[in-house]
Amino acid sequence: MSLLMPQQLTVGPLQENCWLLADPESGKAVLVDPGDEAPALLAAVDATGCTLEAIWLTHAHFDHVGGVAGIVAQRPVPIWVHPEDAFFYTNAASNAANWGVVIDNPPPADYELAEGDRMQLGAYSFDVWHLPGHAPGHVAFIGHGLCLSGDLLFAGSIGRTDLPLCNPAAMRQSLMRMATLGPETRVFPGHGVSTTIARELTSNPFLRGAARPLGN
Repeated sequence: MSLLMPQQLTVGPLQENCWLLADPESGKAVLVDPGDEAPALLAAVDATGCTLEAIWLTHAHFDHVGGVAGIVAQRPVPIWVHPEDAFFYTNAASNAANWGVVIDNPPPADYELAEGDRMQLGAYSFDVWHLPGHAPGHVAFIGHGLCLSGDLLFAGSIGRTDLPLCNPAAMRQSLMRMATLGPETRVFPGHGVSTTIARELTSNPFLRGAARPLGN
């Protein structure tokens, strides 16, 4: 089995990272957090020669779901999201409007993610970790030395905890759990550049415990 390398596709006014996972051996691909610019994301999928099989969402903030409607209008693939993010998912367009951003509301999700689920892409499998804090239904997809971390962990920082339904205490617990991953694990976040657990344990004050998420 060849090395699977996520392709970074940075989209939208908030410069959100959609990650494209493509497995040429099976001819299948998934998009993780298609936040905007659906035509560009579909063009990137087509360039791999693979067929889009699903959309996986780490959470449902509007900058992570803004491209979902446009994608499924062209490719009717199943959408996976954690049920505790239903408020953000069903109100994505109105939440975006509060920030001066225009998106189409995503259609109803097809499947609910849960702690312990295993997502499949060809011969590759990814464990679902429920990691609330930045959002109540936030998850990460972890497998094969990769972690698609959404807005939990960034290079040198973490996701915000001063937004509606954020939970700083839960964020601290989620970061502690993230720190248990192998140091060689490569982290592909929802914003910014990729990193590794080893690098963040050395340089990220939030993962080292030297800083705490904002809030109570």
